[in-house]
Amino acid sequence: MSSSTTGSGGPHILAYPYSDSGHIIPLLDLTHRLLARGLTVTVLVTPDSLPLLQPLLSTHPSSIQPLVLSVPPGKTRVAKVNAMSQLYYPILLQWFRSHPSPPVAIISDYFLGWTHHLACELGVRRLVFSPSGAFGFSVLLSLWRDLPKLDMGSPLSFPQIPHSPVFPWRQISHYYRNGKQGDPDWESNRTNILDDIASWGVVFNSFAEFERVYLEHMRAELGHDRVWAVGPLLPPEESEDSVVGPANRGGPSLLPCHEVMTWLGARHDSSVVYVCFGSRFSLPREQMDALAEALERSGVQFILAGEDTENIPESTELARLLAESVNPTRPERVRVKKLRDAALNAIKGGSSDKDLDDLLKRLSDA
Repeated sequence: MSSSTTGSGGPHILAYPYSDSGHIIPLLDLTHRLLARGLTVTVLVTPDSLPLLQPLLSTHPSSIQPLVLSVPPGKTRVAKVNAMSQLYYPILLQWFRSHPSPPVAIISDYFLGWTHHLACELGVRRLVFSPSGAFGFSVLLSLWRDLPKLDMGSPLSFPQIPHSPVFPWRQISHYYRNGKQGDPDWESNRTNILDDIASWGVVFNSFAEFERVYLEHMRAELGHDRVWAVGPLLPPEESEDSVVGPANRGGPSLLPCHEVMTWLGARHDSSVVYVCFGSRFSLPREQMDALAEALERSGVQFILAGEDTENIPESTELARLLAESVNPTRPERVRVKKLRDAALNAIKGGSSDKDLDDLLKRLSDA
């Protein structure tokens, strides 16, 4: 374990991200905003994740510190989280109790529900961080708390959630649909969500204009108003070659980031299709061939990143859909532009900035 001393800024908090890039990068973007508002932040990272922290260490050298802990064993997410709990819990207890100015709160990823018990033992507040929005969290809460009956192949409805969403069987968490009560992984997932529900507050990478009804639903479900939407969490507004700019984020790429940005800069606004199915899966060859053929037939300019899908339409039909997607007069494009503008306004003095200010006020009063 290694760490450095903190600065003399505002309230001190511990930020504990889950190590996958889709989880750690949004929490580090939130950390940047907290540091810019005068907080002192310790970030728990593994040696593999430490390079992602370097831009913040360079930008805020006096108010951020890394707490570097070794990588625990575990091949699956559940196994890794359980190993973290067993390895890190006693280490963090000792670290808190020996620190001259320990954190007043822990903000940790929603996969890390066990930190709720750590916070309770230490007498500090635990904030759940969700790298996505309130709608998805509402579904997880209802699923693991209420334990609805799931029939193989049948859709599952959530009538208690606004607009009563219905999901195909295959879209339900595989931990839920493939396990059963009593199975260790199933029980670990349920315990994790129940610990999240019991935590002091929840922070979403979302914004009120996008998810107002679901944020209000979360407040009603949790029985308190300590629910904040502070997104969208974006890279700091620096130049592309800055140490905190987008070129220095995430994992390796087949193409240098500056080449991608140069290519995009030469395209007309709203003329490029971004195709991404996630970075952890691979498309079957026949589906990738169909996708490639459709992209070529469509004539659209595109970026393809990541793979996987349940089903790709026939290439001629997909080509038609892709070509239509860049039509600026489509109603969906008009709505997307309005939503984009609302998202930017939310973090430029709007609802998300106000939520973040309220969160910091409550932490300062702790």
